[in-house]
Amino acid sequence: MSKKLVAYFSASGQTQTAAKKIANLLGADIYEIKPKVKYSNKDLDWNDQSSRSTIECKNRNSRPELADKNANIANYDTILVGFPVWWYLAPNLILTFLEAYDFTGKKVIIWGTSHSSGMGETMTEIRKVVKGANVVEGGIFDISHRKDSDYQKLSGL
Repeated sequence: MSKKLVAYFSASGQTQTAAKKIANLLGADIYEIKPKVKYSNKDLDWNDQSSRSTIECKNRNSRPELADKNANIANYDTILVGFPVWWYLAPNLILTFLEAYDFTGKKVIIWGTSHSSGMGETMTEIRKVVKGANVVEGGIFDISHRKDSDYQKLSGL
């Protein structure tokens, strides 16, 4: 039996709720991906073109700093990486996280939360960053309709 880790970033708490449910259903450990500088409500205002999240999404090369690098990826066979989808993309913090660790030989399942947007170019972008791993799309979970059966599909990947 493989050892699993649910690693997630949650700006508002919605993705955290999903991550805890997924970890519980899959019997996985859990790790919160935290930015060194927390995102404020103003930072997350997608209507404001000068907000931090908007600027980061426009500059895909920006890499917000992580609060820590304590995920111990080497201890796991399967890592489920979750995040809120921003403008059809993973937040740049996820790219920072993925670049900080060696995923060689691991299965990396990418999943997101959103009310309405899909993954867009997320998987293409992540596959360029994660080398030597089997990167699989786990899907998008509508944060307004969380059902155990929705999350259970991750166990089959």
